[in-house]
Amino acid sequence: MTDAAPNAAPQQGKRNLLQKIEIDSRLLGMIGALVVICLTFQLKTGSDAQATFVLNPLAWLADGRFLTPRNLFNLSIQTASVAIMATGMVFVIVTRHIDLSVGAVLATASAVMGVLQVWLLPKTLGLGIGHPMIAPITILAGLAAGTAIGAFNGWLIGYQRIPAFIVTLGGLLVWRNVGWYLTSGQTLGPLDDKFMLFGGVEGTLGDTISWGLGGLAVASAIWALWRARADRLRHGFPVKPVWAEFALAAIAISAIMGFVAVVNAYEIPVGRLRRTFEARGEALPEGYSEAFGLPISVLILVLVAIAMTVIARRTRFGRYIFAAGGNPDAAELSGINTRMLTVKVFALMGFLCALSAVVAQARLANHTNDIGTLDELRVIAAAVIGGTALSGGIGTIYGAILGAVIMQSLQSGMAMVGVDAPFQNIIVGLVLVLAVWIDIQYRKRTGEKI
Repeated sequence: MTDAAPNAAPQQGKRNLLQKIEIDSRLLGMIGALVVICLTFQLKTGSDAQATFVLNPLAWLADGRFLTPRNLFNLSIQTASVAIMATGMVFVIVTRHIDLSVGAVLATASAVMGVLQVWLLPKTLGLGIGHPMIAPITILAGLAAGTAIGAFNGWLIGYQRIPAFIVTLGGLLVWRNVGWYLTSGQTLGPLDDKFMLFGGVEGTLGDTISWGLGGLAVASAIWALWRARADRLRHGFPVKPVWAEFALAAIAISAIMGFVAVVNAYEIPVGRLRRTFEARGEALPEGYSEAFGLPISVLILVLVAIAMTVIARRTRFGRYIFAAGGNPDAAELSGINTRMLTVKVFALMGFLCALSAVVAQARLANHTNDIGTLDELRVIAAAVIGGTALSGGIGTIYGAILGAVIMQSLQSGMAMVGVDAPFQNIIVGLVLVLAVWIDIQYRKRTGEKI
């Protein structure tokens, strides 16, 4: 007894410290994994890599192409589509369901928007190329189509009691081929210029507006931290130490302004600037440069993340989702209409699939029949890697987005160093299984539901 007592006190003190500063060890683990991935692909590769390391280790580290403004900019716009859908998949999995049709629903919504832009609106309805109403009508129609498909899936699952796995597996086959028939198997393009702004490269905010939005985001983050602390104090709940609040604020400011600095460091190619000036009848000034800035598609992802987080934490709908996922029987006995809740969750998932279709189609600059292929696996993997429990009731929006970033970083890095596509899929599959295993072990240690 006397030997055990001295060891028990430090362990208890350590647990109390972690509880006080509210460190999410799972989040730290994901951030650590992302850092390892980035540094691994940043290392110099090639026949002279070993010699470079021996002569100058710092040059060996800095010679890589992964952590460059150009690659990080491209990585952000490539991640946006999957990350948007991953936020919806969190709600689906939290309610103990699964959606295998998200890539197919994206393809159908993309087909609807492609047909409207290329065929119906310009040719049938007489709206000329560049008409200001083409993009709004197209986007609204695509969002309506995705929401309707999602609601139909939810009705089959919630009211007809068909398992979600079966409904969405059938939808994977049905909706992708519906999209094929809508376009007669053709690739549709060119797309409307204003619609293309949602893709990333063609639609950016420039450095000045990006810095302004970064400052606004910093102010919002500081206000949110202060408001949360004030609410806890007002209700008598424990709060983090002041130094921990300042550390968290510093990390948030560094992350926000660091990302803005990265996208502003990626400059528009001189040839493109010259063509832009020539189209206006002007000459490109000597030494003139201009940054891309924040992509509109990434801004959409940020707005979706904020909205979904507010829904999850601040609304009755969000509380019902986590209550139904934690204990469906108790949720029904408490008066929650779990059937209608299922319809709403899948309708929201369909809406986000259509929004992702806007981003993906605009980025690709056309509609192709293979758009969204295997996205269902990437989306589910992002949610699960982000800590969403397949048993339901547990999941975070920020975790799913970070999971999507990890998945895309892994794939982009492997493609950059020349890894074959089949082996890339093998690695991604192994990472998914490993992530689930680690999550299970973590929940066993912390006593959470598996």
